[in-house]
Amino acid sequence: MDLHSCPNRWLSDSLSPSLSASPRTSYCSFKTLVWIYLSLGLAIGLDNLLYSYGLLLLSASAYSLICGTQLIFNAVFSYLINSEKITFWTVMSIFFLTVSALVIALDDDSNSPSGGSKWIYVIGCLLTLLASLIYSLQLSLMQFSFEKIIKKETFAMVLEMQIYTSLVASCVSVIGLFASGEWKMLRMEMEEFHKGHVSYVLTLAGTSVSWQLGSVSAVALIFLVSSLFSNLIGTLSLIVTPLAALVVFDDKLTVAKIAAIIFAIPGVAFYMYKNYLDGLIVERARESLAD
Repeated sequence: MDLHSCPNRWLSDSLSPSLSASPRTSYCSFKTLVWIYLSLGLAIGLDNLLYSYGLLLLSASAYSLICGTQLIFNAVFSYLINSEKITFWTVMSIFFLTVSALVIALDDDSNSPSGGSKWIYVIGCLLTLLASLIYSLQLSLMQFSFEKIIKKETFAMVLEMQIYTSLVASCVSVIGLFASGEWKMLRMEMEEFHKGHVSYVLTLAGTSVSWQLGSVSAVALIFLVSSLFSNLIGTLSLIVTPLAALVVFDDKLTVAKIAAIIFAIPGVAFYMYKNYLDGLIVERARESLAD
């Protein structure tokens, strides 16, 4: 069996332990690395800005479920950029998750935190969709960078990718904060936080730490498997977040949100079944190699 026909890098490494046992010797130049980290970091900064505006205009559950479009965008980019095969089960997964996002996007009773009109809600949906597109493109480009440019299979590269791209994105955010003048409102925001100053600082710190841990995990999944698989694991939060929003934010549980959750569950299940089939391919290949 040709190793290049395996569905992803993890499966290829399972068949050929030597790939994972020793890192590749080829390595790109420092200038190339700078351009990779700079471009991806700027994309992350723009992406975070769009997501922030989307979350500002939408309810937590609506925002989360619209983000399900990440998967269909990622599937397209994975096919075009990463040459990943799109199977029947992948298509079914994308279909159900996309329907889940569209159902919630058309919900007229979505309780926008902005308190604005329907047009404000539509703008929030569009910004979140655009952010999802950029995020999916960023994941595929990150996988392309690992496989075709960097070509060095060590966990240190995963940490470097996360640290330096996040550093660029953080610089973009800080520049935007001071350029817009919103830094003057930070003290007022802390004063108005209903849980107190300590809770405000702990909330920011906890959000930063948990976000970085999640980002490192996402980059590691891109490195070990694929950008599409990484995005799918992130999409699992679509099932959990709307339920958590009911408890934390007293969000409204509408019929559309229930339907969206119901559609999201088989969407995730189909993709997990696809990976189960990939595992069977590995087992059969091992048996043929043993013979």
